[in-house]
Amino acid sequence: MENKKQKGLMTEGNIFKHILLFSIPLIIGNLFQQLYNVADSIVVGNFIGDNALAAVNSSGAIVQLLIGFFMGFSMGGAVSISNYFGARNSEGVHKAVHTTFALSILFGLVAAIIGVTFTPTILRLVKVDPEVMADSVLYLKIYFMGMPGLIIYNMCSGMLRAVGNSRSPLYFLITSSIINVVLDVIFVAVFNWGIAGVAYATLIAQFVSAILSVRKMMCNDEVYKLELKKIRFHMDELKRIINIGLPSAFQNAIVSLSNVVVQANINSFGKEAMAGAGSYTRVDGFALMPVMSFSMALTTFVGQNVGAKEYERVKKGTKIGVLMSCVTIIIISAILLTFAPQVMMIFSRNPEVIAIGKTMMYSVVPGYIFVAMSHALAGALRGAGLTKIPMYVMVVCWCICRIIWITVTVKLFNNIVFVFLGWPVTWVLSSAILIIYYKRSNWLEKGGVN
Repeated sequence: MENKKQKGLMTEGNIFKHILLFSIPLIIGNLFQQLYNVADSIVVGNFIGDNALAAVNSSGAIVQLLIGFFMGFSMGGAVSISNYFGARNSEGVHKAVHTTFALSILFGLVAAIIGVTFTPTILRLVKVDPEVMADSVLYLKIYFMGMPGLIIYNMCSGMLRAVGNSRSPLYFLITSSIINVVLDVIFVAVFNWGIAGVAYATLIAQFVSAILSVRKMMCNDEVYKLELKKIRFHMDELKRIINIGLPSAFQNAIVSLSNVVVQANINSFGKEAMAGAGSYTRVDGFALMPVMSFSMALTTFVGQNVGAKEYERVKKGTKIGVLMSCVTIIIISAILLTFAPQVMMIFSRNPEVIAIGKTMMYSVVPGYIFVAMSHALAGALRGAGLTKIPMYVMVVCWCICRIIWITVTVKLFNNIVFVFLGWPVTWVLSSAILIIYYKRSNWLEKGGVN
């Protein structure tokens, strides 16, 4: 690469500064991404009612299952691109970019077709309350129509982050999130479209972010420039992306499936439980934004430095990233536990809904430091191309162990608190395993560009 194309390299300079400056746009971007669902919940809860709020919230785990699976593959593209970028391999970057984008188009269409076709069946499987079934089906079908836009945006964002550009995805998210909030109010409060208006607002916003991100990929002179006529599957690169991305896709899908099982157990406690737990899930998304952002930053940092064979820098950067993630989540946890009632009143004035949300908050927030450790270490391992290790740990801990915990404890105690405790218990387990693996294995010798 020529000097003008070295923007975004994280292979030299102050590590803390690199990770922090890369993470800040990610945190702000994730903030606006959370506004999609939170705006839906606030508008629905205040302008339509608790039944509609339960309908919107009941779909969260299902949406994340499909998104998680397809976006896991984007990790394969991002890691591959960051490795080539760090190694200054322009041809490798070019092939990885166009193959990843081809995958995004395919996955977007498949996700939309699967989602729209099987929405009623899926909602029945997760035991959605019959009172809110019609609204849930309507909302989720429209949401799934926007999946191509959502997946293309996230794929492009992953590619931009892989070359050190975390700012452009932020700008696109700010724009689309503002559009989503404005359209939510217009469609629901002005046009009285009800829950369909909320879904259409989200759909439009998703396609706006996709269009903006594709334009950014096409209209530049950098090594990662996207050219429509060159979009195709490069088979050697496709194989590499699948080898790296499939474990992450499988992990995301399985963990999301476990969350669907969790959601089904929550749904069995009634619509107030659905509304309260679903509302806190929105808060949870905000709380864990820095954790996810530091994890993504570590994936890019490690990916580029492994490509450049800067192994000592990788080790030092991983320790700094884990510390940054843990300190941040401790501060956030303290704030949430202090202002729990006020936070839940944002979504509903129903005392039962607020009580359920507070109970969930008090149950899961103390475990946040362990999920911070888990995500940070998993992000570093993925950057080295070792996506199978996080997959094994997350599937065993966050899926199998979580389902066993919930199945046994709910039957024994029939108390929703034990459903909520399924999260922190399994976070503790996953963090312990990843720490042991990180300290005792020669993981850096197993990753990198072949």
